Amino acid sequence: MKEQPTQSTQRHFHLPGWAKILIAIVLTLALSTGAWALLLGPGGRSMVKTFLLARFAFVDINVDLDHAVNQSLDAFVKGLGDQWSYYLDQHSYQQVMDNRANRYVGIGITVTLDREEGLLVQSVVQEGPAQQAGVRPGDIITAVDGTSLAGEARYSGTDLVTGEAGSQVTLTLLREDGSTPQITCTRSAISSPSAHGQMLEHQVGYVRLSNFYSGAADSFIKEVDSLLEQGAQSLVIDLRDDPGGYVGELQSILDYLLPEGPVFIHRPRWGREHVYQSDPNWVGVPMAALVNQDTYSAAELLAAQLQESVGAPIVGERTSGKGYSQVTFPLPNGGGVGLSTATYCTGNGHSLIGTGLIPDAELPLSSGAIMGGKDDNQLQAALSLLDETKARS
Repeated sequence: MKEQPTQSTQRHFHLPGWAKILIAIVLTLALSTGAWALLLGPGGRSMVKTFLLARFAFVDINVDLDHAVNQSLDAFVKGLGDQWSYYLDQHSYQQVMDNRANRYVGIGITVTLDREEGLLVQSVVQEGPAQQAGVRPGDIITAVDGTSLAGEARYSGTDLVTGEAGSQVTLTLLREDGSTPQITCTRSAISSPSAHGQMLEHQVGYVRLSNFYSGAADSFIKEVDSLLEQGAQSLVIDLRDDPGGYVGELQSILDYLLPEGPVFIHRPRWGREHVYQSDPNWVGVPMAALVNQDTYSAAELLAAQLQESVGAPIVGERTSGKGYSQVTFPLPNGGGVGLSTATYCTGNGHSLIGTGLIPDAELPLSSGAIMGGKDDNQLQAALSLLDETKARS
């Protein structure tokens, strides 16, 4: 079929189809010679050629090439066969960078999907929008702006809660007393400390570490120092649902907690193996750690090293078994690609890849229990093991 002319008040210059294809071929040839050819290889040159052909020869001039690029980059990284490497589009990349700076836009809650009725609130950020509006740990969010989160709907609940700074969201809550208040929160930018501590009975200090991102070590050390000053004679370190983070933060925490000796081995593809050492100064009290299947990366390494260095009992569920560290590289389209660039293991050379960390006391969290609460059966098991450890010392 021949193209039909259209009426317009402006004159447009249209390249014929053969000219567009010629441009694509010329550009492809330019990228397929010399250093570019060696760098890209046949597969890389094919990707570039496909993009150029789509840009200059594809019949639909309104096609969203950015979307196609995002799809292809995501598929390329998945094609590496490494479950830990990933591609991030521009929006996701910015979200990830904000989260790793321990800042985000939201209402300041941590939730789980353990309850069929909706999202179970595990913790609330101090002075955050949710706390100011009256949301409490143990509340169940059953609806967001009137949309029910019951059953399968709860899996998309966090997407409904999030939004732009300054916007409002109305939560329908179910409380332990059966009441169902509606609470409106105003979303805002939140800077969230990585660690939260509290004193438990029998002079036990409890610290929950949520990640190893920017400032995590300072936040953790501040909380532990405070607990020790209050008279803590032992520590429970909660690493459940901790996704890990930066090697530098992990190194600082290992050095602070543990006695002198090797505590972490990092083996990059490029460069030499590095063995991180802890100095003689350490907290010097019995410790236990809590983990689960969502304890990743630096978090499971910390638990494993606590066990290896000082015999700290581990309680909870088998961890993820990561053992690879990633670097997130920014891309020209505003996105980023995270690639596994190194392996790591404990100070004695024990790798968790494929096996994870097997707890000394392996048990799931009771349904509906609040992490760190009185109904936290994993915490109670850790406290019992700590008592045994102190009795032997």
